[in-house]
Amino acid sequence: MQSNAMPSEASGRAEVHGRVHGNGGADANGYVGPDDQVRPDDDQAEVDGQTDGIPEATVARLPVYLRALYGLADRGISTVASEELAAAAGVNSAKLRKDLSHLGSYGIRGVGYDVDYLVYQVSRTLGLTQDWPVVIVGAGNLGRALANYGGFVSRGFTISAMLDADTAIVGSSIAKLTVRHVDELEAVVARHKVAIGVIATPAGSAQAVCDRLVSAGVTSILNFAPLVLSVPEGVDVRKVDLSIELQILAFHAQRRSAGRPESRSADDAVFPGSARGGNAGAAGGRSTAQVTSELAAKG
Repeated sequence: MQSNAMPSEASGRAEVHGRVHGNGGADANGYVGPDDQVRPDDDQAEVDGQTDGIPEATVARLPVYLRALYGLADRGISTVASEELAAAAGVNSAKLRKDLSHLGSYGIRGVGYDVDYLVYQVSRTLGLTQDWPVVIVGAGNLGRALANYGGFVSRGFTISAMLDADTAIVGSSIAKLTVRHVDELEAVVARHKVAIGVIATPAGSAQAVCDRLVSAGVTSILNFAPLVLSVPEGVDVRKVDLSIELQILAFHAQRRSAGRPESRSADDAVFPGSARGGNAGAAGGRSTAQVTSELAAKG
């Protein structure tokens, strides 16, 4: 039974391939941009950090906009103001308008954006208007969770095959797929015309799997292994490391707790007269040098 619970939303980012032109006026839906809308700068059309004319930062936000738009559509909302869509996506409205202007969509003053058409525009830009065959290498707990995630199909991603090296797993059924041995990787890629490879193996075997995927013709890889993969030019790799995300959250949690009075009191109890108190590194607020001198005199 498929589940709609995604193991991590961190993997929701995508790369854009294929040039998308903004038309600077009415778009294909007849929307004309108001004067106060943010327009793409013509002299900045080709700068570092852009993917075929669309900034990488914009590409990274498009899936977030799409998710917000799907939520609006599910609620029966047909038009949305930039402020409302920006709030749902967690960005400011000026940034959202500029991002969407790269797609040639400017909305209508006082009306906003047509939700269904904007879903189409964003989906088209992300390449989601066609099906993408995907192979998952690694049928452990993470691989199983990914295979059972029901949200891939609705976004245009078809899990075509699962591979593993463990003979105890090979031949078993996961998400209506029969797990094949990793030795069949090249044949599976060719048979299913795999476009995207997902690596959910231990770190020790991830690079070898990556090399084989690339040699088989796969140029888009989603890597869940805790390892930075080395790939040739022309191969796109997206890395998802849940432990890194947890460590970043721990950093922010520590910063917040450090600002609380009870946290400072606890620190002082463990490390009395710590660096928080400047030179109060010894009992009674006296410096270490003062205490040492007094002890020497008593001796």
